[in-house]
Amino acid sequence: ILEEADFKGEDFNLFQVAGQKCLEDGHAAQLLEIIQNEKNKVIIKNMGWNLISPLVRCIFMYKQEDDKREQCLRILDQLAQLCNPKELFLGLLEQIEQTSGEQVCQTVMLLLQPLQTVLLKLQNKKAYSVGLSLAVIMNQLTPLPVPYTKQQIQEDKLGLCQCCNAVLDFAKPFVNEVVKNIEKSSECNDMELKEELIKFCMKSLKYPLLTAQLEQLEGIEEHPFRHFATEIIDILWNIGELIPLVFVHHKSKGPQWEDQEFADIERKNSAESLACLSYLIFAQHLGVECFPVVFSPSYLLLCNMTHIEVLLKRTEESVLSKGLDLFESCLLRMEDNSLLHHYLEFRNFINVPQDLVKIMTLCPMEHMGKKSLNILQLFINKFDTEGKYTLLRCLLKTSNHAGVEGYIIKNIKDQIHLALTKEYDNIWFTGHHLISLLDLVLSLPEGAETDLLQNSDRIMASLNLLRYVVIKDCESDNQTGVWTTLGKIEQNFLKPLRVGLNMSKAHYEAEIKNKKENRKEAHSSNTVCSVTVSGEKMPAMTTGMQLQVLHSALFTFDLIESVLARVEELIEVKTKTVMDENS
Repeated sequence: ILEEADFKGEDFNLFQVAGQKCLEDGHAAQLLEIIQNEKNKVIIKNMGWNLISPLVRCIFMYKQEDDKREQCLRILDQLAQLCNPKELFLGLLEQIEQTSGEQVCQTVMLLLQPLQTVLLKLQNKKAYSVGLSLAVIMNQLTPLPVPYTKQQIQEDKLGLCQCCNAVLDFAKPFVNEVVKNIEKSSECNDMELKEELIKFCMKSLKYPLLTAQLEQLEGIEEHPFRHFATEIIDILWNIGELIPLVFVHHKSKGPQWEDQEFADIERKNSAESLACLSYLIFAQHLGVECFPVVFSPSYLLLCNMTHIEVLLKRTEESVLSKGLDLFESCLLRMEDNSLLHHYLEFRNFINVPQDLVKIMTLCPMEHMGKKSLNILQLFINKFDTEGKYTLLRCLLKTSNHAGVEGYIIKNIKDQIHLALTKEYDNIWFTGHHLISLLDLVLSLPEGAETDLLQNSDRIMASLNLLRYVVIKDCESDNQTGVWTTLGKIEQNFLKPLRVGLNMSKAHYEAEIKNKKENRKEAHSSNTVCSVTVSGEKMPAMTTGMQLQVLHSALFTFDLIESVLARVEELIEVKTKTVMDENS
């Protein structure tokens, strides 16, 4: 029994080896007695932290109901009470850092209580130590996959759901400390501790909440991630940071990185955390009761467009769906035609619909594409007439996809219909504004040589629009201005389309004739050809399959030709009628 000053290096080694041997040989009860013996308090205070690593190994070795496991847990509890807080703090963190794989959550949950006990004893650098503890814990959890399906959440194979909520209990005393400080002086004296808690919340929003499934699930009474999300929001609210984070785009007082790459990563992480926070509040309505009901729907949309853009840039379904849900939720708060066209001056009001178009055309998940299309239509509907005009014009120019262009042209046709059937003047979808828009609509990208098959959706929509205008707008009224620019429309659209159709039909008919002759020569329809797409070989096509594709193309050309013929006939009849009236 020595005093603190008399300890030597070899004493530490001797103590660690002896303690480890006791544990490995199953003498946990005797070791507990030694630790509890008042005479040994000096040696335990200074050397006890060395037992953490062998102790954790033994706890995991014993089964849950084993008495020896219970004794090891009591030793851990005693060490937390008796050891030098600073030394034990470092020992516990080191143990958490060294764990990996399936044991991460088990180790963290095991050591949270002693770590909390030690932190509450620390006098110096307490905020820094709390922040370091939370950072180490979150860094260890982050590589683990987040359970997503109902079955995965219920199984919680790695214990992540349970562990995340245990971390919240660990943080509670420190949150309470900040809250008490705020209550005493209306502002927080311990800004460092508050800042560390904000960092923890921001990290939690990025992981696990950004990729977690947060919808209510049938059969799960308390959804672990919804509970975790609610608690994170409560922390931010209690420390007075929720509204500033949502509306003022809080700038962290974290490190100012000299390396631009680190600075960019920090900015990206912060943007994704804030986007997740907005999703929780405005799409999942968690903590929404904290907000004063004074914000207009258009202001809420403006605040959230940056967050929506951040979420839609990601490709994972779990994140992408959050972006779509947040966007939809903001739009559903608004009345149709209520969003002023001035909002399109904000860059993300143009970027976000363009992101929706990318999801519609590139995302392999069909349900995501359909949802994006519905939300795009919802977004278009919310704008005033000038906003609709500007947005549709922009999307027509930038979508670069015949199907989307066809959809946009159908929207333009619907707006022309409203302009012609309503009593009040609509200057944007009639007259010179409309003519400017129709210059884009009634055109072929490469004249007569345009690939009509690839652009069939756009061409059919354009012809349907022109047919509608020719029927609805009398030449004497000429509200749309189409009749005065008919020569230009014929020159730029109708004539090249007629020439292109004749060329395409002749080419495909010749190809069909060719294939049929080749098939007769081969005496079999099993002749195959290989097709390569983006450098990858597609399944081989028999001659019969090739003929089917060629006939399908001819059918499309016939469809376009029938509508074109009807448009030409309508123009001829109406023009003749006016000429007869004039004569």
